[in-house]
Amino acid sequence: MPSACPPSTCSRPIGIGHNGGPPLKPRKPRASTGQRGIGRGFDWRFAHRKAWKKPRDIALRRQENAEALGLTYEEYSLEIMERGYYPQPEHVEAIKSKRAQRRKDGGVVGQSLKGMRLR
Repeated sequence: MPSACPPSTCSRPIGIGHNGGPPLKPRKPRASTGQRGIGRGFDWRFAHRKAWKKPRDIALRRQENAEALGLTYEEYSLEIMERGYYPQPEHVEAIKSKRAQRRKDGGVVGQSLKGMRLR
């Protein structure tokens, strides 16, 4: 029995009783997982949580250091994660100058852990 479409264009084999025509109903769109599959989304979510969730004593120490420099906890932690060093007083002006761009991009800006309960 000949195939209705060449093997290079068929995504799956045609079953018995199929006439090779187009589908009668449009397929339901799947969740946007990208080309690499659903596992990549879970990997990124896990990595994000792991990066931002730190033990209480580390979070409190970072909060104190950030307040001493005039930064927020998130800005201080973001510099550690992005650059790989602990911000020093000479880096503060450069970090503060990025606030407008981060606010525009919808990133971490001006948030603080004050009033939040740390576990």
